Amino acid sequence: MGDQVQTLAYGSWPSPIDASLAAAHDGHAEFVGFVGEEAWWTEARPTEGGRRTLVRRGADGTEESVLPAPWNVRSRVIEYGGQPWTGTLRDGEPLVVFVNFADQRLYRYAADGEPRPLTPVSPVGGGLRWVDPLLRLDRDEVWCVLEEFTGDGPTDVRRVLAAVPLDGSAAQDQDAVRELTDARHQFVTGPRVSPDGRRAAWLAWDHPRMPWDGTELVVAEVTEDGAFREPRTVAGGPEESIAQADWAADGTLVYSSDRTGWWNLYGRGQDGRTRALCPRDEEFGGPLWKVGLRWFAPLESGLIAVVHGRGASVLGILDPETGEVVDAAGPWTEFSPALAAHGSRVVGIGASPRSAYEVVELDAGTSHARVIGAAHDDPVDPAYYPEPQIRTFHGPAGREIHAHVYPPHHPDHVAPGDELPPYVVWAHGGPTSRAPLVLDLAIAYFTSRGIGVAEVNYGGSTGYGREYRNRLREQWGVVDVEDCAAVAHALAEEGTADRGRLAIRGGSAGGWTTAASLASTDVYACGTILYPILDLTAWGSGETHDFESRYLETLVGPLAEVPGRYVERSPAEHAERVTTPFLLLQGLDDVICPPAQCERFLARMEGRPVPHAYIAFEGEGHGFRRADTMVRVLESELSLYAQVFGLNPPGIPTLELAK
Repeated sequence: MGDQVQTLAYGSWPSPIDASLAAAHDGHAEFVGFVGEEAWWTEARPTEGGRRTLVRRGADGTEESVLPAPWNVRSRVIEYGGQPWTGTLRDGEPLVVFVNFADQRLYRYAADGEPRPLTPVSPVGGGLRWVDPLLRLDRDEVWCVLEEFTGDGPTDVRRVLAAVPLDGSAAQDQDAVRELTDARHQFVTGPRVSPDGRRAAWLAWDHPRMPWDGTELVVAEVTEDGAFREPRTVAGGPEESIAQADWAADGTLVYSSDRTGWWNLYGRGQDGRTRALCPRDEEFGGPLWKVGLRWFAPLESGLIAVVHGRGASVLGILDPETGEVVDAAGPWTEFSPALAAHGSRVVGIGASPRSAYEVVELDAGTSHARVIGAAHDDPVDPAYYPEPQIRTFHGPAGREIHAHVYPPHHPDHVAPGDELPPYVVWAHGGPTSRAPLVLDLAIAYFTSRGIGVAEVNYGGSTGYGREYRNRLREQWGVVDVEDCAAVAHALAEEGTADRGRLAIRGGSAGGWTTAASLASTDVYACGTILYPILDLTAWGSGETHDFESRYLETLVGPLAEVPGRYVERSPAEHAERVTTPFLLLQGLDDVICPPAQCERFLARMEGRPVPHAYIAFEGEGHGFRRADTMVRVLESELSLYAQVFGLNPPGIPTLELAK
């Protein structure tokens, strides 16, 4: 290749990674489980309207999509959903229960026919929703979380644990559903039942806390007739987050708590005594954005499969007697909080900077790991993939800021020696989340054309302990904005990026950080804002869904006490401060960050000479899932940068910018 290297300006390199390729590879395997000896999981289908299908891996290694379109295996409980299916063998045949997205009913699937509904449709508000199911064949029931809307308001909702009969008798009759708990807690996860069947454990929390602020681990005795006795809290509290709980084979209750400042594993014996299983300054848990995420899975042998790390996550096997962890050998640098175990077999979902998420099986006995499903297949020559750098920068008062820097990279092109590259700072959503170090073809779409990307895990991000996470308490719109700006400044200062050609982009909470950055700093020449929060006062007083309706109390402060802070930080209240071009992208079906947020902001921009574009997508909710949407998003974003930075990317439609 050496002699063929051509010199072309940054942003004009031809790339085989087009928007349709990136869109087709968006979304990945989730929610793994075993059905008998077979591994099953859900998988995204961007080119099929963004639905999620259920995939089974046969004994011969073949993969089969179990449910044809339009079946869509996805729950809407707390809007972000969670574990949407469970399965087992009955009489040698798969018996699977799943949530269908369109009507949110539970369905029973057997290989010999059409899925049959198990739960009714409710005409009230958002209806009846289900998540985190657990089959109880001894009672011919499935136990799960029931979310029931009691009115038309987003917070008119109750959540309980419930038992649904498998015979279909509740399909038209909600009275046939057996409620296992009352609605004393506003949020619950699905039950985990002890090996002897006599105890059930679950997590619960209440407003205004989010689950990473404080949760309770609740245990109840299960009677002979399948009822729950009075539940009692055995761990957790307002300032202790328990991310997951499950039972070991010997009846020990294992759970992940951040009581030391890091999510670590603990075992609570039947005598009530608790001990730390592997005390380390790293995470064996994470933020519970979806109900039923699994960072660990107890094995029959007494060992525990764990997803753990610091600013990254690997798959390992923990011996709770010695506290030693043996990690799986392999290329993976990131594992999802999705684990399942069967005998000595563990299935997880791993990725790396050179491979997208794939289903990985680990043999706990031999520590041998291999890809068994959704295998990464390079759609282009990997020479076009970005080559990330793990960096630590310093912000105000010298605080550390973690980031992944992806310089422009192309096997056959370089830029003129005197040109510095444009860079886009990516602010992740959440904001209690982080950007994982994995192959993302949306990043490659830009880097292979000569535009650098810097993903910033700003203060408030997970993976670095509770202290780092708490930096954002009452500081949202300040610390996140400062940290992104500090990284952008540092890249310019060291000669990595062109100071005059810096942009910022993000979705959801990252959309907020992007808009707040454009309204309060002069660092960026433009920005791309996806399905954002823009008006804190409206969002914090009824304009969003129940799960996050009090989130701003920790991120900003209680609205009743600091109303001025809500006004001062909101980009919608200070549209006059936004003077650089921007692209605003929104799903019209978004109930988390509704279109009203964008419309209010645009109304206040009216008449001001700031070039901008607003694209709203019908049929899209919070986070885009359809391939045609994602193509338009990427091409529009690239066109914005091309116009503002003076780039010339070949073959990209021009985005019309209004003034």
